[in-house]
Amino acid sequence: MQSVAQAWLVLKLSNSSMALGVVAFAGFMPIVLVALFAGVVVDHVDRRRLIIAAQTLLMLSAFALAWLTWAGSVRVEYVIILAAINGLVSSFDMPGRQAFVVEMVGKEDLPNAIAMNSMIFNGARMAGPAVAGLLIAVVGVAGCFFLNGVSYLAVIWSLFEMDIPRRRMQRFGSVVLLRVREGLAYVWRHRPSLSLLSVVAINSGFGMQYGVLVPLFARDLLHAGARGYGFLMAAQGLGAVVGAIAMNSRPSTPRTLRQNLVFGVFAVAAAIFTFGVSPWLGLSMAAQTLIGAGLMYHMVTTNTMLQLFVSDELRGRVMSIYTLSFIGTAPLGSLEVGWVGEHLSPRLAVVICSVFSLMCGCFLLTRLGVIAAAQSEREATAVAE
Repeated sequence: MQSVAQAWLVLKLSNSSMALGVVAFAGFMPIVLVALFAGVVVDHVDRRRLIIAAQTLLMLSAFALAWLTWAGSVRVEYVIILAAINGLVSSFDMPGRQAFVVEMVGKEDLPNAIAMNSMIFNGARMAGPAVAGLLIAVVGVAGCFFLNGVSYLAVIWSLFEMDIPRRRMQRFGSVVLLRVREGLAYVWRHRPSLSLLSVVAINSGFGMQYGVLVPLFARDLLHAGARGYGFLMAAQGLGAVVGAIAMNSRPSTPRTLRQNLVFGVFAVAAAIFTFGVSPWLGLSMAAQTLIGAGLMYHMVTTNTMLQLFVSDELRGRVMSIYTLSFIGTAPLGSLEVGWVGEHLSPRLAVVICSVFSLMCGCFLLTRLGVIAAAQSEREATAVAE
């Protein structure tokens, strides 16, 4: 609801696709600047407490935006500042939550746990935008922000209720750069991880940034309004949930994981192109559904492979690099999409995004042999242990 209401508010205040790109840039840029250092923190502190602190700050940010909007004092500049604050907090929250999954379930159930976690996340993405599209017309964007803030109370309570041993905090102040370099060196040496992260960086940073223009498509090109925008976003969430269920029904064999990667990237490329040229809301929703499923196949499989490859002492740092890859190029991508949409054509901007995703799929095909060799090596090591 927060994402939908925020984008709709910015479009209402500015009537500019460039402003949408700038807000997205503000949310992504702090993650680019601090994600690597955040990974060191994640590896050296109690992850549950870190997540609780991050969720509390995100809750306060949602309440602040709700109050500013309700009071009629909100401006695009304030939305940009709060988006930057959320980005800074998320740079610790995202790798913390990714690394925390293995503490809850252990390595044996990790692939299914990651898929289930993504299914729950995208289930909310399916319901939230549809509800937001309706609530904007009933209670306004301020109500959406307020309800989002209230929802954090359940998250924080759940974290406090978990019966998990407290993790010992380790000192790391004087060796932060050394710890960052250790994580980067691992990824650079481990070519399969480097390949997976490279695909994530390009696809998420330049392919998936078509999403910046979805509210503009809903209002001006598909003439569907706030309700149609909510349905478009919900369709992507629905696709992600269906994709997660389908993935959980398949065995997590090395070959299946590689198939998931290839299907995911190419499905996203085809569906983004379809969304960009579609003149009808129904076809656009179908494209959004396929994007959600393809993104689920690609991102969940990448997350699973990275966590299975890496040792626990480097897990937080590798997941912070994953977060950086996922979001690090997005500031450039969001500005590029916003500029092309503003000065040339929104449809052309989305088609360009599909070309980037297609390039990622072609690159991935050339790296499958390296990934397969690493999977075989890991299986041999597990049997020996």
